[in-house]
Parts: sequence; C-alpha cells; structure tokens
Amino acid sequence: MFLLNGERGHRVDVSDRGFQYGDGVFETLEVDNGKPLFLQAHLTRLALGCRTLGIPEVDSALLSKEACELAEQSGCRSVLKLIVTRGSGGRGYRQPEPIHPTRLLALYPYPDYPESYQGHGIVARFCRQRLAVNPALAGIKHMNRLEQVMARAEWSGDAIQEGLMLDYQDRVVEGTMSNLFLVKQGVLHTPTLAACGINGILRQMVLNFAARYNVNVVENNYSRESILDADELFVTNSVIGVWPIKQLEQQGFECGELTRKVQLWYAAARAAEVSA
Repeated sequence: MFLLNGERGHRVDVSDRGFQYGDGVFETLEVDNGKPLFLQAHLTRLALGCRTLGIPEVDSALLSKEACELAEQSGCRSVLKLIVTRGSGGRGYRQPEPIHPTRLLALYPYPDYPESYQGHGIVARFCRQRLAVNPALAGIKHMNRLEQVMARAEWSGDAIQEGLMLDYQDRVVEGTMSNLFLVKQGVLHTPTLAACGINGILRQMVLNFAARYNVNVVENNYSRESILDADELFVTNSVIGVWPIKQLEQQGFECGELTRKVQLWYAAARAAEVSA
C-alpha cells in the first residue's frame, strides 16, 4: 500500500529529484498492532535530514497522521517506509524555486527472519566496499545508498546475515543495514559517526539505555582487529531489533550478558510502545 502526497498511488513523477539524484531522506520503521513504533523519533530524524539537505520540512503532524492511517490498515506486523524528496523541477543539479517536497509512505510485509537470529545470533562478514567520508552528511538517512547496495551484493544466500563496512581509513563504521556495538570487559563500545554512517534510532536508544542503567560507553574509531578482539558483538536497527553476532569471518562470539540485557531493555521499551 502506498500514499503519495496524501493520495493512494505510487507513480512518482520521473522528474522527481529523488529519482533523478537521490535528493531526499527516508525512514524505515516497524509496524505492530496497527501502530508505527517510535514514530516521533523517526519523524525527528527525518526533519533533521531535511534541514541538513535544505529541503523544506513536511508538517510532522501531517506525516504522523498519514503514517498512522496507513499503519492501521496493516493486518499484521509490517514495515513502513517514509520518503521525502525535494520534489520535481530544476535544471541539472540546480534546485527548483520554489521547492515542493514529495512525500511517499509505503507499507511492506515484515521480513520473515528466523527467531534464531535474536536468540542464537547471526553470521557476519567484513565487506570489501568502503564508505566514503563526508561529515556534512554523516548521521542522516539520505537516499544515496549505493555503497550499501554494492556491499550487500558481495554475498548471496542465507549463510551470512550482515556485512560490516569500513571507511577508506580502515575504520569499521556500521553494517550494511545496521549499527554496530561491541562489548569489551563490560564496557559498551560503538563506532563514532562523525565522518560517515547512519545514526540509527535504535542506536540512540541503546545509548540511552546505557546511560539509564549506568553502563560505561565509549564512542571511538575501531579497526578490524579491535572488532575481532571484542567479548560480544551485536547489531541493531528499527526493524530487526537487536541481533547478536555469533560469528564474524572465522571468529566465534558468545551472546554475552550485556547483549542480553540490551535485548531485554529494548523488548520492554517496544512492548510499552505497542501498548501505549
């Protein structure tokens, strides 16, 4: 199901700058019990992305209303994608004047992930494709995701569930679809996103959990070797939740105590969100 500028339909104008240049931002969130989860946090990040790109912000109340209306039509657990582009017009890279943003909301079935990914963990690898450094765009979820597309094309089949991406200075940044956390001697670590990467909604929630429950956190730059030397590894995003990594390349990992705590903290927050 699709809503295009508030109307049923999915035929975006071919002159739209989202199609032409990836000139826009998007959010992907889980829907459960007819409710888009943590919607306000996603709308806040969407607004930040729009401001960063200089796209006039879409009324958050309008987006919230449309997201809730579309989610209510879902008969089961699903995924909602919110897209805002700069709209159509403009010659070449020059922006149209005035700018009339396009908003598209799309509802998809929830991926059929095995429960073992949550319980026992996933297998991951390091990707060959690197992330470009661009502090001006770091953190936001803009529509230019060719690096992730190319990285995800490096493997097929179900033997591997996620790939970890580095930048061109050999710093591990994130997964193709997730943020990365590691645990070393009881301290929670996560790569800094000052130069590139997406600041995920669930990433920020995990950092908030750590502050609430007095878990020491370090945000820093990490090499492959430091990742492989971790005691625990897990990845997060708003659709998968928290997945432990049980194997990275040839290195095995236990789903440790802190990873399990993070899973429980998120499960409690998610349950409260569904029932609110």
